[in-house]
Amino acid sequence: MTWLALGLALFLGIHLTRAVAPRWRDAQIARLGENGWKGAYTVASLVGFGLILWGFSQARWQTVELWPRIPGMNHAAAALMLVAMVLLAAAYVPRNHLKARLQHPMTLAVKVWAFAHLIANTSLADVMLFGSFLVWAILVFRAARRRPAPAMAAPTMAGTAVTVVIGVVLWAVFAFWLHAAWLGIAPLGR
Repeated sequence: MTWLALGLALFLGIHLTRAVAPRWRDAQIARLGENGWKGAYTVASLVGFGLILWGFSQARWQTVELWPRIPGMNHAAAALMLVAMVLLAAAYVPRNHLKARLQHPMTLAVKVWAFAHLIANTSLADVMLFGSFLVWAILVFRAARRRPAPAMAAPTMAGTAVTVVIGVVLWAVFAFWLHAAWLGIAPLGR
């Protein structure tokens, strides 16, 4: 669990700097330059992410169950993941109504992803991983909502339709194939 905690602290910590320590971040950019900061940010992110993967895989060998599984939560999580994937697509597809309305669909996607995984999983490692990402997303979303909204092109129905289609396809690929292929866990019990 130590590697998981260390990875979460490093990865989420560097991703929180804009939200909780903007002056410190600005000072680092001034000291290192834009490219130097981006390089340090990237290295810290990659090391943190690697430690999360390593720590979580190690924690799965010594599972500490916190409560019994609740029937039906895998299916509830799968439904929430459909929402998360549409929000994820909304972050990248231009001119969609979801991004125009919500402004920060990526952060909302992380919130929904984390919550979905929290209700479906019961181990200490799961709570550490997904709970940390949920808290991070809440903090980042609150900070982002305080900043002025970025200017965006007017949304279109076509952009919104493409967003939903991409989100549904992403969800299906993950739910029916990729999640099991990467993690060895079939979310819908296939």
